Amino acid sequence: MESVSGGVDWVRAAAGMGVYCGAGAWGPGPGRSIMRGRPPPRLGISGEDERRGPRSSGLAGQGSEGHPSQHASRPPPDSRGHSSSSCLSHGVQREERPARGPPGDGYGAPLRAPAASSKLAPPTSRYRLWARTPAPASRRGPAPLWQPARPAAGRRARESLSGRSQAAAAAPLVAPAPGSALYSPPPTRLPGPGGKMAAAAECDVVMAEATAAEPEPELPDDEETRREAESFKEQGNAYYAKKDYNEAYNYYTKAIDMCPKNASYYGNRAATLMMLGRFREALGDAQQSVRLDDSFVRGHLREGKCHLSLGNAMAACRCFQKALELDHRNTQAQQEFKNATAVEEYEKIAEMDFEKRDYRKVVFCMDRALEFAPACHRFKILKAECLALLGRYPEAQSVASDILRMDSTNADALYVRGLCLYYEDCIEKAVQFFVQALRMAPDHEKACLACRNAKALKAKKEDGNKAFKDGNYKLAYELYTEALGIDPNNIKTNAKLYCNRGTVNAKLRKLDDAIEDCTNAVKLDDTYIKAYLRRAQCYIDTEQYEEAVRDYEKVYQTEKTKEHKQLLKNAQLELKKSKRKDYYKILGVDKNASEDEIKKAYRKRALMHHPDRHSGASAEVQKEEEKKFKEVGEAFTILSDPKKKTRYDSGQDLDEEGMNMGDFDANNIFKAFFGGPGGFSFEASGPGNFFFQFG
Repeated sequence: MESVSGGVDWVRAAAGMGVYCGAGAWGPGPGRSIMRGRPPPRLGISGEDERRGPRSSGLAGQGSEGHPSQHASRPPPDSRGHSSSSCLSHGVQREERPARGPPGDGYGAPLRAPAASSKLAPPTSRYRLWARTPAPASRRGPAPLWQPARPAAGRRARESLSGRSQAAAAAPLVAPAPGSALYSPPPTRLPGPGGKMAAAAECDVVMAEATAAEPEPELPDDEETRREAESFKEQGNAYYAKKDYNEAYNYYTKAIDMCPKNASYYGNRAATLMMLGRFREALGDAQQSVRLDDSFVRGHLREGKCHLSLGNAMAACRCFQKALELDHRNTQAQQEFKNATAVEEYEKIAEMDFEKRDYRKVVFCMDRALEFAPACHRFKILKAECLALLGRYPEAQSVASDILRMDSTNADALYVRGLCLYYEDCIEKAVQFFVQALRMAPDHEKACLACRNAKALKAKKEDGNKAFKDGNYKLAYELYTEALGIDPNNIKTNAKLYCNRGTVNAKLRKLDDAIEDCTNAVKLDDTYIKAYLRRAQCYIDTEQYEEAVRDYEKVYQTEKTKEHKQLLKNAQLELKKSKRKDYYKILGVDKNASEDEIKKAYRKRALMHHPDRHSGASAEVQKEEEKKFKEVGEAFTILSDPKKKTRYDSGQDLDEEGMNMGDFDANNIFKAFFGGPGGFSFEASGPGNFFFQFG
């Protein structure tokens, strides 16, 4: 079915159905317009309305265009000189017939809208002209009966011709002005086939109400709504003055709901949220206020304050600079700009000190920065991490826990919490927090490294403990040494590893190395009781009693138990014993030496220090040797007597029990020991002179 360019084809549906408009579109039912369901005005060449039925005057062969019979008798030609029409109710397509006039005559000429200065131009813009667009001459084959209107310059028009003469077609068609002699109301119904009513679907010029050209008039301002919004604002101000910020927030929200374009309402609610500590929400309201009114100084100030409280000092500086551009005398903006600059400086210093491992200074800088940025989680996390590295675990855990209460998915806070447990030697729990942090942030480098170190440290320590229990001390020593190299920052775990390695050295009789390891352990953790006990025992084994007493006193002050008290008492006794003559040392025997070993030692030492052997030496040497000779005899007297030896070993004062060693005569002991058959004796020929006589 081919459309007629510049003509009108009547296509009507059955009674009660819509009107086919071409290209698969159907118009409204009977008596309704194509555009808005209203009956369109139909104009003839003479300018009379066709809603009155057949025109009283017109060109020959043209009657009313409102009845399909008129078009069936003479279909209008298209641009190629062909015509076609269809009645969809019968489903029959008419064959193409040659046109009555040559192509390009008046039947194919487009309709033009009258100029604005023309007398034919309508005085109102209630209706807009729509005209058909001629189909291109190159088109072949069926085409839709009704082509959708294409936009034209200025007003949109649809041009159509239906069997008019060339001269009449050249005349422009206009819509008569309402109230003129040519104007008449549009028809509502036209008689259709079979006595039923059908809609006038097409006409030469279809008039539609101009909706795009003229916007709908704006509704007048609702003063009552504004007054109600202002009332809510005033109530919010009253609650704000009373510091009832929750109620103030509710009333400011009501005011915003009534007037969402008012910048001051958003600014007031931002201030309320800031007082409630909800800086992120306040930031959104402050930004909305300056979007609505870029000259709102308080809005810029509040936006900058929110940025600063959240730790974004750079953005805060921009906001304060904008406020100063609007009001360069604003003292609050000047002060806040200085605060933001100070926060930027503290942040830079902290970053440099963290690289230098100066964690105390980092904590100081973060404390100063948090005075201006109390809601900055980043500053709090850095401070908590440094506190953990300084061994101040309770403080670090408190900071991390506060953040996790507000945001349980904060990966940095989870990492710091695990780091505290890791440094407190709770490695299993620490690994759980590290894993949870990695779930929240799989690329968290610190959590990944700490988790790997924790697992490796735990494995090495357990392997070393197993080797020690199995008696493989050398392997245990190696494993503990490897574990110590995993993480030097893990103070408590490394302290335990040093103590364990010191125990291994004590088993290997490397007492000096054992003392050194225990000393390293207490340097890392001065509350590590086990390291003090191990070192004190090593001090006693090396006869460093004063050091042993000092360690036991430290232990007893920390944990006042009976066991520790007894250990301290024993160390003090050993110290007391060490300050008197050590007869075992004088004879050169062990404390567990037998009676025969004591006699042999005395025999050797007495002959070594006998004065006659040094008669040719100087007076000082003779005096020193004589003193040693007496000490040897005294030591033999005590240690050769089981009762005296027992008292001596128990630390009792021998002088208090009537054993006056001042009356001791070394010559008598020597003579008694070496006299008798087969022995030798000595006699003094004068003061200090001895000679030996062998039998």
